[in-house]
Amino acid sequence: MSLLDTKTFEAWMTQVMERFDRNEKMLAALSAKEVKPAKYLDGERLLDNQDLCQLLQTSKRSLQRYRSSGALTYHMLWHKVYYKESDVQLFLKTYSKEFRKGELVLQNNS
Repeated sequence: MSLLDTKTFEAWMTQVMERFDRNEKMLAALSAKEVKPAKYLDGERLLDNQDLCQLLQTSKRSLQRYRSSGALTYHMLWHKVYYKESDVQLFLKTYSKEFRKGELVLQNNS
């Protein structure tokens, strides 16, 4: 069994650190492209459909059903649907048991 000498170990560590630095730069570049400016209404952050789909891990169609049933409050601004953070929190609080079970089925009151 041979042990690593100090010089070889340091060379490997230098390569590892360089790779970490490259990865960190790539992640920073990707994040900068994906960061979109936050919109606010009455001092409260707004989420769009894409944000909420990612947060709830659901589809845009499901969000449409929640809106149509009246379970999820929304706002139309600039011809686009937005959700206040407090409305989303209330929705999650109200329907959290159903989300945990994966059984969120809303009855349409019409």
